[in-house]
Amino acid sequence: MKKNIVTSIKFISTILITCAIGLELWNIYAIYTQAQIPNFLHPVFWIERVAVISHLIEAIIATYFAPSRNKTPIKYGIYTFFVGTVGLLELFDKTNNLLEDR
Repeated sequence: MKKNIVTSIKFISTILITCAIGLELWNIYAIYTQAQIPNFLHPVFWIERVAVISHLIEAIIATYFAPSRNKTPIKYGIYTFFVGTVGLLELFDKTNNLLEDR
C-alpha cells in the first residue's frame, strides 16, 4: 500500500512540475510577445512559482547531501526536483524501507 502511494506521488509530482515549467515558459513568452494571459490564471502562476521554488530548494539540499549517501549529486538533484519531498525522504531514509509495504 505504502509503495503504491509513494509511486503515485512521484508520478503526479513529475507531471505537475513539468506542467508548471510549461506554464512559466508560456508566461515568459507572453510577456516577450506582449500577449494577454487570462486573468483567472494569475493565481495559478503564483501557486506554480511557489511549487517550483520549493522543489528547487529541495533539489539543492539533495544535491548537497547526495555524496554522503553515495549518490550522484546532479542526477539525484534533478530527480528530487521532479519528485519533491519524496526524493529527500528517500535520500535521508537510513533504513531504506520507504518503499516497502508494511
